[in-house]
Amino acid sequence: MPLSSAEIAAALKTLVGADAVISDTARMGAWLNEPRKRFHKTAAAVVTPPSVEALQAVVRWANENRVGIIPQGGNTGLVGAQVPLYGTEVIVSLARLDRIRSVDTAAGVMTAEAGVILENAHKAAEAQGAMFPLWLASQGSARIGGVLSSNAGGVNVLTYGNARELTMGVEAVLADGRLYRGLNALKKDNTGYDLKDLLVGAEGTLGIITAATLKIFPLPEDHETALVNVASPEAALDVFQLMRQRLGSRLNAFELIPHIGLDFQLRHGMLDADPTASPSSWYALIEVTRMPGTPPGALQSALEATFEKSLISDAVIAESLADRTRMWAFREQMSECQSKEGASIKHDVSVPIAAVPALIALGSAAAQRLSPGIRPVPFGHMGDGNIHFNFSQPAGADSKAFMAQYDEALHEVIYEVVLKLGGSVSAEHGIGQLKTDLLKQVKDPVALEMMRAIKTALDPNGILNPGKMLGFEPS
Repeated sequence: MPLSSAEIAAALKTLVGADAVISDTARMGAWLNEPRKRFHKTAAAVVTPPSVEALQAVVRWANENRVGIIPQGGNTGLVGAQVPLYGTEVIVSLARLDRIRSVDTAAGVMTAEAGVILENAHKAAEAQGAMFPLWLASQGSARIGGVLSSNAGGVNVLTYGNARELTMGVEAVLADGRLYRGLNALKKDNTGYDLKDLLVGAEGTLGIITAATLKIFPLPEDHETALVNVASPEAALDVFQLMRQRLGSRLNAFELIPHIGLDFQLRHGMLDADPTASPSSWYALIEVTRMPGTPPGALQSALEATFEKSLISDAVIAESLADRTRMWAFREQMSECQSKEGASIKHDVSVPIAAVPALIALGSAAAQRLSPGIRPVPFGHMGDGNIHFNFSQPAGADSKAFMAQYDEALHEVIYEVVLKLGGSVSAEHGIGQLKTDLLKQVKDPVALEMMRAIKTALDPNGILNPGKMLGFEPS
């Protein structure tokens, strides 16, 4: 017979102490209220283990008693992987595992525990004259464990890769409470399966990451940043290709933003000034890293080449930190500004880079046919093909009626376009509980069988994040 919430809380308090267990539902809001407010189940309890050993004890007990547990970092995930699906699970917060264990600039590695806030990881690296290049809009609250478990991307993927590519090794608690000690800092280790790649991106369904060895890089001397006017996504693609030819690996960000996003932000007072050179249908935010000893002006020289080829009509280069901050605020506030315009339907998708213009054109047209007056707001990482293909309700529409009528239907329309273009229905946000059924529809059947076999082998009782990703439940 399943344990009651009271029995679960009592057992956890015995294991880790009463101060590490929250059993009062009224006090669980910080752990239950996820950013999009789509999921509303409570939890049997929230536990905040003070050490890896305490976490092992919790997981061992949960496995023996068939209690589902949900690892949680900063609760910034957008697909519900970090919050309950059934209401009977225990949320295990990694927030107290928040030490930077070491920073080795000579080796180019930093070891950070899962509860380290991403922004604090940046500061720890910078204090040693280095850089951890994974940058997200939520970096002030996102934590390393969640960032790795969701294989987060961010704005620097173009040069440095996503979370998986920045991870050299992990330490993790397995479903039976054993500790996998895989904090490898070797660039070459050809001794069998790369087990860290199973755990990074697994959304806590195969093990709970407790620490990671991360790649760090020399700290740039400066960044050169510009907002350029482009006539269309096709023109932006041409600009991107020229930038790569001229700048190579120094080109670390190329973000596509539509004019409607500027309208939203200026209308709602989200920007203290217009960061653009002049009105344009589309903008590209371009950033170049300048390392010590290299002369400035690489971005300006590349932009001059785009002007000569008539690929851009206007541009503004940041002349101060305030300019750069404003330009990036324009980009990072693209999701937030939509909430001020009523309901929005969001898609985190990717296609081959060359297919980005077709994705935007075909997806926008299909959405307009489905819901006349709907406002497409596609933006994001054009340099790696990841577009946040969002749609705001028609101006003046009733938000609840709009979502009720078009949410599921619009997803079907956009995903059909994405798949026809050879893309992915989840580029950087993951599967969680939002896209579990969708994964079953679009994933190769053999791949799904392999994933289920791995899940069964590592978590036979299905206690790790039950119901998420593959739909496994505690047995």
